[in-house]
Amino acid sequence: MTPPRVCVTGGGGYIASWLVKLLLSRGYAVHATVRDPCDPKNAHLTQLDGAAEGLRLFKADVLDRAALAAAVKGCEGVFHVASPVPADKIVDPQSEVMEPAVKGTLNILEVCSSMKVQKVVVVSSTSAVHFNPNWPQGKPKDESCWSDKKVCIENELWYCVAKTVAEETALEYAEKNGLNVVTVCPCIVFGPQLQPVVNTSSELLVYVIKGGPNAMNDRLWHIVDVRDVADALLLLYEKPESSGRYISAPNYINTKAILELLKKAYPNYNYVKCKDNADQNSPITPISSEKLKNQGWKPRALEETLLDSVEYYRKTGILQDVEGEGQACRLPDLFQFFHAAEE
Repeated sequence: MTPPRVCVTGGGGYIASWLVKLLLSRGYAVHATVRDPCDPKNAHLTQLDGAAEGLRLFKADVLDRAALAAAVKGCEGVFHVASPVPADKIVDPQSEVMEPAVKGTLNILEVCSSMKVQKVVVVSSTSAVHFNPNWPQGKPKDESCWSDKKVCIENELWYCVAKTVAEETALEYAEKNGLNVVTVCPCIVFGPQLQPVVNTSSELLVYVIKGGPNAMNDRLWHIVDVRDVADALLLLYEKPESSGRYISAPNYINTKAILELLKKAYPNYNYVKCKDNADQNSPITPISSEKLKNQGWKPRALEETLLDSVEYYRKTGILQDVEGEGQACRLPDLFQFFHAAEE
C-alpha cells in the first residue's frame, strides 16, 4: 500500500508545521513547500517523527506556478496554508499581502485543477468574517457573514482585505471549475510552536505577558489552539461531505479575563496594563464554530492553550529579557486595534 500523498504550502509556518507533524503521524506522505529548504528555520520539519520516510521539501513561492506544480505533482490533496501574516505596518498592500494572498491562492488552485487534485483545503481567517457592520446585533456571526471589503479598505485593514478577497476567490474558482475546495477561518492562533521563529500571533501573547509599553483595550479575543487548527484541516480534508467555509474560533474571552487567568498561573511577569473601558463599539463580536463542531471537531479548553503557550515561551527563553540585545516587546501592527488610545 502506497501512503496517500498530500502537499502543504508554506510548510515551515506556525500552523503548517503542526499540520505536517499531524499528517506524518497519520501515515501520509507529505510534499511541503518552503522558500528555502536549506534555511535553518525549516530544519524542525526534517526532525519530525516520520519525516525521513514521509516528507519531501520543495523550494517554491506561491507566485511561481512552475515550482508549485512540481510540489503538487502526484498529490491527491493540497492544504494551502501559505499566506503572509505581517507583524509590521503594511506599506505596500499590493505586493506585501494582496498579491501573495490572492494571486498565490489562484495559482495553487489552477495547478490543482490541471493536476486533477481531489480536494483542496484553504486556510483563510476570521479577518474575512469579523468586519461586517450590517450583521444583526446580538446574533453570533457564522459562515454566511463576510467582512465588508469597503469598510476594511477605508480603515486600512489590508490583511483583512487580502484574506477576504483570497477566500472569495477560492470559493468562486471552485464553483466555476468543479474543484473540491473547503476553506477554514481560524481566529487568533496560540499554542506551542514547532518553528524557531516567533510568529505574529505568538508575538501578541508575548507582548501581553512581558508588559509591552502601551495599555490595551478590554476587548473580546477569539482564540484557537494551533494543534486544533491542524486537526480541523485534516478532519475536513478526510470528511467526504465537508463543503464551503468553516469557522475555527471555539473560545472567546476579554483582555481582563486573559490577564486574570495568566496572572493566577504565572504571577511573576510584568503583564500589560488593561483599560477599564469595555469596548462596546468593537467589530469583534461572538462568532460560532458550530458548523465545524458538527463535523466532529473537538477543540481543547482555552486555559490549556494559554498555559501551554506560556510554558513553551518559558522553556525556549522567549520571555527572558536579554541584556543589550534590544529584544523590545512589540505589538504586531495586525493587532493595533487592541491598543488603548493614549490619555
